Amino acid sequence: MARHDARNWHDCSKMIGLLCLVASIVLQHGVSGQRVKVEPEVLSYPGQTVNLRCAFTDATGIQLTMVTWIYEPKDGERINIAVFLPNYDPNYPDSPVKGRVSFAPSPPNVVSPSIEISNVGMTDEGKYICEYATYPSGNEQGITHLVMLAKPQNSASIVTVVAGSKSVVVARCESVDGRPPAKISWVTAVNGNGTTVTKPGADNTVTVISEYRMVPSPKDNGKDLSCVVAHRTQVKPESFPLKLAVEYAPQVTIVGYDNNWYVGRTNVALTCQATGNPTPLTAQWKTMTGEMPDTVQITENVLKVLKVDDAVNTTFVCQVKNRIGLGRDQVAVMVRGTRLPEKGPTTGSIIGAIIGVILLLAIIGTAIAMYRKHRNNKLTGDGPPKHKPPPPKKTTSSASTHPNISHVPVAGEDGPLQSEYYNTQSAEPVTDLDANHDDDDYVEDVREHYHSAAPSGWDDPGNNEVPPPYMRTDSDPQDYHPAPNVNRGESFVSTAMFV
Repeated sequence: MARHDARNWHDCSKMIGLLCLVASIVLQHGVSGQRVKVEPEVLSYPGQTVNLRCAFTDATGIQLTMVTWIYEPKDGERINIAVFLPNYDPNYPDSPVKGRVSFAPSPPNVVSPSIEISNVGMTDEGKYICEYATYPSGNEQGITHLVMLAKPQNSASIVTVVAGSKSVVVARCESVDGRPPAKISWVTAVNGNGTTVTKPGADNTVTVISEYRMVPSPKDNGKDLSCVVAHRTQVKPESFPLKLAVEYAPQVTIVGYDNNWYVGRTNVALTCQATGNPTPLTAQWKTMTGEMPDTVQITENVLKVLKVDDAVNTTFVCQVKNRIGLGRDQVAVMVRGTRLPEKGPTTGSIIGAIIGVILLLAIIGTAIAMYRKHRNNKLTGDGPPKHKPPPPKKTTSSASTHPNISHVPVAGEDGPLQSEYYNTQSAEPVTDLDANHDDDDYVEDVREHYHSAAPSGWDDPGNNEVPPPYMRTDSDPQDYHPAPNVNRGESFVSTAMFV
């Protein structure tokens, strides 16, 4: 167990040491990269003079012994192009830029040993390294990329093609002798795709060629297509608007026949319409029989029939030709004996119109009725009340004001009070439903009603007999208890019962 732990501790120590070494290397390179200041990238055109700047920012405690500029081509080995030691004259070894490179300012300063290269060419592009030999930290360096720019010559053109079923090149766009290579794109609504190739140009430049390919059809003729070239030397991309050129044989259509050519009709005509690329120039008319009727006049693409007769009962053919091919169309004319009736509006249109008129009349009638009703309400004062009306008055009848007493016993002075019985079912009050009848009829109706409502054993009160119980007597004022007036349909409570 102890041996296993010792082995693990040894492996961990080795890992920690390795990490510390890597950290020290990274830290050292980071510090050195910060102290040697250069421009990461410098742009230049051929024939110009470029200034490659370099400076050591913090030389405290460090001795700068020597400065060397090194050139590293894109596909080559490093070459020393300028060397400077303090207290010595600068040295320029053999290199592709010898005679065109120098320290600036002159004499050079070891703290800021910048250089200039005059009349630069495309082959001068690459890395330029400013390297310091210092004591005691060793060598430190900074790298500048010199990018040579060449403004390309851009152009675009349309390729005239014939409509077909195979994919062909319909447009071409070029960016010649540029550096770095240009980027070409296509903008269009037609269905196709662009292909791009590059090839070396003059003086280490690049030429970019892009072609747009598609399957051309007659409908694509004249449609828009744009080539867009983007390059580092341009402020904005350059656009070249184009129009597709697709050639096709004439497409012919005859118009003017309405299927109503009858004998005797005059001045009817057929027109031959044709489209094509190249544009067709002339139209040729003929008949299937080979003979043209005498009443026919032909003016360019128009065939006019002065008067319809049986000779016009034939098939007319129009042929149009261009460099690509021949197009034709034909119309079979049928001469009728009589004229066809003119077509009127359809049944659906008629029904729709009738329904529309009915709806319009209904709307107008409703509006008029509402207006008249509103006006009549104003004239007669009808409408919602402007104040609260008084409560309705109830009519009291003699029949409803007296309780119907079937038997009322009277207590004597010395005798006990006998039980009283009240009949709670009174005769139903009579309502006058006919205001136009005579008073005699009314009295008769009341009398008949009285007989029908009297209890069994009672006769007509006109025979000097005891009056009915619902009639008041002066001898019994204490037994009279007026009841409330209860109309038909209203609820009521029976009078009190005394025991």
